[in-house]
Amino acid sequence: MAAGAEHGLKHIVWQKIKDSIIADCRKAKGWKLLILDHFTTKLLSSCCKMADLTCEEITIVEDLFKDREPVPEMKAIYFITPVEKSVEVLIKDFKTKPKYKAAYVYFTDYCPDALFNSLKTGCGKSIRVCKEINISFLPQESQVFTLDNPAAFKSIYSSHSTDKKQTLEAIADQIVTLCATLDENPGIRYKREPLDNAKELANLVEYKLTKHYEMDENLKRKGKTHAQLLIVDRGFDPVSPILHELTYQAMAYDLIPIENDTYKYQLKDGSSAKDREALLNEDDDLWVRLRHMHVAEVSEQIPKLVKEIKANKKQRDDKITMSGLSQLMKKMPAFRKQLSQKTIHLNLTEDCMNHFNKSVEKLCKAEQDLANGADAEGQKVKDPMRTLLPVLLHPHSTSDKIRAVLLYIFSLNGTTEENLTKLIQHVKIENESEVILNWKDLGVPIISQSSLQRKSTRRDRSNEETYNLSRWTPLIKDVMEDAMENKLDSKEWILKSECPSSWNGSGAVSARQNPRHANQDDRRTGSRLIIFVIGGISHSEMRCAYEVTQAVKSCQVIIGSTHILTPKSLLDDIQALSKPPVATFEIIEEKA
Repeated sequence: MAAGAEHGLKHIVWQKIKDSIIADCRKAKGWKLLILDHFTTKLLSSCCKMADLTCEEITIVEDLFKDREPVPEMKAIYFITPVEKSVEVLIKDFKTKPKYKAAYVYFTDYCPDALFNSLKTGCGKSIRVCKEINISFLPQESQVFTLDNPAAFKSIYSSHSTDKKQTLEAIADQIVTLCATLDENPGIRYKREPLDNAKELANLVEYKLTKHYEMDENLKRKGKTHAQLLIVDRGFDPVSPILHELTYQAMAYDLIPIENDTYKYQLKDGSSAKDREALLNEDDDLWVRLRHMHVAEVSEQIPKLVKEIKANKKQRDDKITMSGLSQLMKKMPAFRKQLSQKTIHLNLTEDCMNHFNKSVEKLCKAEQDLANGADAEGQKVKDPMRTLLPVLLHPHSTSDKIRAVLLYIFSLNGTTEENLTKLIQHVKIENESEVILNWKDLGVPIISQSSLQRKSTRRDRSNEETYNLSRWTPLIKDVMEDAMENKLDSKEWILKSECPSSWNGSGAVSARQNPRHANQDDRRTGSRLIIFVIGGISHSEMRCAYEVTQAVKSCQVIIGSTHILTPKSLLDDIQALSKPPVATFEIIEEKA
């Protein structure tokens, strides 16, 4: 990986869990059980395996909210979120007849005083350790994190929302735990937008970061570190999450029904077909190697790799000796794993290409022309409606037509009410027009306010080699590269707080300022660019973090959001913005 596995978020989080939880519990000898809630189950699953826990003398992992058999001779580690629901269950485990010998309690984040006091009163005698470890985010990939909060989208952008302030407060708390885990106190900037979300969040993060470093007396470094945190709203770039992307990961998550990173496929075995499942994560080396490649390159790579490994096996079978047999047996598990990975990606690539050949190829040229405002030859698109019409007249799915209409509107910075009404009627979504109209709640112009609307200036990429159907570059990549070169427009990117001036984005730090950063590894750790997008990030934006890190090498880009989105999930969320909250009520039975 670009930044090296040892610098990846997953490795850092697992190391912190080992240092803060497992090292603590190692002092209490004997096998222990680990109790997790929903969030910490996801957190631990993202950065370690059961075998890793077994090595640390944790023999059982259980769900906090399920019925659990008492094991009074064992000590229990509770790794939970500091919320009332979780604390109530913990107290219940020890209130009357204790389920376990003792409790070691670790909260992901700051535990409110009221909850801490009820815990102390309810089961204080059984608790040996109670700590807050500051990890309330998920390391999704080595350079990507999420806050596991897709519901934040509606809370922040819906006009019916009643909890926007609380949601932004919670997001700020989670971002602070990311900074604490990375041992960073970054300078903070936010993008000036029609909505004030980025400004509000930047203010909250700065306040909470300052408070965090003031409260922890063990921290020697309270000043700003050589890192930057940039905060931006989803409406900053509405194009990237709507386009049909042709890089492998983005394309797969757009076109194939992948849920919880699980790809379901059928493996043909003679005349029958068997259902199979595969997890698309960084444990799959081939996935890491291929995920950011263009699908054209992937479709060439996979068959070659399968032939290569089959040829390798035949060669071994031809010349077999006793020592050769021994070596072959040792390598068989790895061989089977490699072959399995290649089979998975052969199927997934075929699925992607089937969609591409069926409909996506016809859409891509129009989408790219609308997004870039120019065709593959660099000629300006003078009449975007002429580009859109062939898509509307072709029997594409309603969803694909909506995406094309949105790209047309984005290209114009909004259209007239009359034209919008015609487009909605043409796509036949009169009863679902919110999927277009509600983009205004993200600060994206849908109805044009004036003929003169300023569009952001793009970096010149005319010399970069691209596929004709993949010419669009997400705006966030421009931001990453501008930040690295200290070229961010100070009128557009407002400084909330500054990191040391010696940081120039390249990882080069003055020896007079900080001599220890002369080491390459320290320099990488000391010059991080962290980007947080309010309201979800797309897979193409995730890819940019790796591309820029790979190009610069000495500075690591980490990108995160409330959640990861796909074109479908984003359109569903946009449409739901205008729906009022569902009223809840309780039925009380009268006693006879």
